[in-house]
This record gives sequence, structure tokens and C-alpha cells, in this order.
Amino acid sequence: MNRKIIMDCDPGQDDAMALMLAASKISGLQIEAITTVAGNVNVEKNTRNALRLCDLLGLQDVPVAQGASRPLFREMLIAEHIHGESGLDGTTLPEQPVKQPVDQHGVDLMIDKLIEADEPITLVPTGPLTNVAMAFRKEPAILPKVKEIVLMGGGTYGNRTPAAEFNIYADAEAAKVVFDSGVPVAMFGLDVTHQALATAETIEEIKTIDNPVATAVSEMLTFYMNAYQGLPGFTGAAIHDPCPVAYLIDPFIFEMEKVHVDVETKGEFTYGMTCITKGVSDTNTNFACKLHQKKFWDLFYRALQSYSN
Repeated sequence: MNRKIIMDCDPGQDDAMALMLAASKISGLQIEAITTVAGNVNVEKNTRNALRLCDLLGLQDVPVAQGASRPLFREMLIAEHIHGESGLDGTTLPEQPVKQPVDQHGVDLMIDKLIEADEPITLVPTGPLTNVAMAFRKEPAILPKVKEIVLMGGGTYGNRTPAAEFNIYADAEAAKVVFDSGVPVAMFGLDVTHQALATAETIEEIKTIDNPVATAVSEMLTFYMNAYQGLPGFTGAAIHDPCPVAYLIDPFIFEMEKVHVDVETKGEFTYGMTCITKGVSDTNTNFACKLHQKKFWDLFYRALQSYSN
């Protein structure tokens, strides 16, 4: 049976690639719903992008619901400097989607899908964790219905500040709720996502794949790589969000370590930091520490090729 998942996202070129992996014929994943959250751009743009991607990927039967428009407490933070004004700049996808969102808040759709499920569902958040935290607080009865939370966020260093990664920094209070929830967490932070580097050679390889999805991904990567030009330490563009989906398809792509994660919500200079403690008995997180490049990119190319069939 396919593993059932809910994608909670803020598309975002790398969120788009995560959706591509999840919806591919090789994934073994069944997308039960897509919820959107404020993050890379505002939630309205993220919702439109999710719908545009559903049109591209053939996900007409998957409900899409707009979720939280701002973090739990702080002001909204966006990343147009990375993803462009639309959040999906660089693509030739139609601006207006054919698919429409359901008339329900994303948090309520997430709750309903979990409550109604006849087996636990895995949550795959690739943006700020606002929707997941709100769902856990609004209806604690869903906690046993969550098989695992497989998220992109955090790390032992930051990209928004020296201490904090963007998704966690954007709503650290929500992240604290999630990590403290007791639900199993698999964490794909900067330590491992910075190993998932797309290069000019990657784009040329994708261009040899003849289908609309591969064309769109090559366009996204071409734009996305420009944001990494000149950044010290990078030989390509880090495609963060496909990592948790790749793990669900083939966990042997990654090396994982059991750790305890606390989220800093009060520090003046450390807000949003994921404080990772190793070698303790009260672990709450399966922490991705290494990515096997060849396995990862072989999976990525095979997923794109599956859209040609």
C-alpha cells in the first residue's frame, strides 16, 4: 500500500520539486491533501502556486486548502529575494491555475483528513510549521493519527541568522509546539540539505528528459541557482525541500542520528535556533546528517522520467 502523506508547503521552487517527487509514479506515496502556509511568499501566492503545480503534476483529485496567513505571534517573514515576487519566478507555467482550492482552512482540512483516516498519516511540512502547530493545539485528538512528521527545517547553524534556519525562524513558537508534541519527527536541516546541490550539469541532465514537468523543473532550477551565485561555500543551489520526500521514498539515501531538539524562542540573537543534543536517552528527533549524492540524484532523475510515461 502507498504511504499516505499530507504536504504542508509554501511553494517555492524547492517545494515544487518536493511535490514533483511525491506525485511521481515511483514514489509509493499517496498525497491525501496539500495545505499552504505563509513563508517563501504570502499565503495567497503560495496557494496559487500549489494549484498551478497540481495542474502541472496531474493532481486534480488532491484537495488544496489555504492555511495560516501569518505566524502564531511574530510578524510574517518572506523570502522573495530567493524565490522571486511570485514565489515561482522563472517558470513558464500559466499564471492562473485551472484547479481551485477547497472552501476550508488548511488547518481544518489537515485535522479532518487525520480524524477520518483509517491508518496513520505522515505530515511533510516544507515551510514554517504554523499550520501543524495550530492543528495540534486545536484538536489534540489527531496526535495519535500522525505516523511521523518529516520536515525541512533547522540545523546546527542558520541561513536567516547565524543561529536559525528560515522555516524555524519564521515561526519558532510553532516549531516548538511540533518538536515538543511527542509525535516522531524526522528533521532535514541545513546540515543535509546543503549537500543536495544542483549544478549547471544537473540542469543539463534534466533538459534531456522530454516532458513538461522536467521542463518546468529545469526552468525553476535555472532561476533558483541565480540566488546562490557568489555565495561562499556553494558550488550549486541547495534544493532543501525534496530531501524529506526523498527520505520517504528511499530512506537509505540518508544517514540519520537520534537526537533531542529544543527550539529557542526567547533569545535576542538565537531566536529560532534548533538546539541539538546528541548522546542522550530522551531523543525526540531522527536527525539527517548525511546525504548520498548519487542515490539522491538518481532518484530525482527517475522521478522526472516517470512523467514521460
